[in-house]
Amino acid sequence: MFAIIETGGKQYRVQQGDVLRLEKLEAEAGATVDFPVLMLGGDTVKVGAPRVDGASVKAEVVAHGKGEKIHIYKFKAKANYRRHTGHRQPYTEVRVTEIVG
Repeated sequence: MFAIIETGGKQYRVQQGDVLRLEKLEAEAGATVDFPVLMLGGDTVKVGAPRVDGASVKAEVVAHGKGEKIHIYKFKAKANYRRHTGHRQPYTEVRVTEIVG
């Protein structure tokens, strides 16, 4: 059985035991979080409008961290203009423990 969940403005296809990197969640490591289900798949398919009633995905927060650094360069020729900045997106790593539906 699999489910499609929504969090952080994105949608993810998950199965029990999957480990995902999501947009940062306000939850401590070891806490349990619930996600709304947009679709349940398997032998029979249930599609929500917009969410499946009574269905949820339970996941355990494994860790928090920052992703790889992204370098941003700005350059204008003949104007002596050069800028370099970087960004590391924070994430939350979760392990799917149960799909209820």
